[in-house]
Amino acid sequence: MINQLINKINNKEAIIGIVGLGYVGLPLMLCFAKSGFKVLGIDLDQKKVDMINQGDSYIQHIKSDTIKQLSHNIRATTQFSEGREADALILCVPTPLNKYREPDLSFVINTVETLVPYLRPGHILSLESTTYPGTTEEELKPRVESTGLRVGEDIFLVYSPEREDPGNPHFTTASIPKVCGGDTIACGDLWSGLVCCYY
Repeated sequence: MINQLINKINNKEAIIGIVGLGYVGLPLMLCFAKSGFKVLGIDLDQKKVDMINQGDSYIQHIKSDTIKQLSHNIRATTQFSEGREADALILCVPTPLNKYREPDLSFVINTVETLVPYLRPGHILSLESTTYPGTTEEELKPRVESTGLRVGEDIFLVYSPEREDPGNPHFTTASIPKVCGGDTIACGDLWSGLVCCYY
């Protein structure tokens, strides 16, 4: 399974799923599309989904022309069930600070629980949202493994915090250094190989 995934990544045949199409998710979607991957964007906001599918931008520093130029490689939907078709699912949902100035994980947890019925062997699941150490192992892993899938063997779990500087013309998604951490060596190796494809 790992070799098959590596081949799909190297040949840019892997389908990338981006869950959450805000200021982190949309640029990442376009970055993977520009490097030659087919990208599926998933968001609850029907307006965002419609705008992407029509080639329109809702983020100030991203031009609609950029979305239009990559329209052959991108598609957006509100249906989480379509995540089953992706090979990688990248969570880019908000983690706003709560009243104790700690990341509110409700968006992350709700998103994972919504995706759980659609997880399958061969999925790579990456948490990009900014949060504290241990979130992947303590919050995501038990929910993923509740399906019977074994992390590191059937499904590959990664933490790769977002690195965005919106509107800064000197840095882009593809030029900001990326930190990756896998739950197992296999998880980390697969994700590193995928991320290297857009640098």
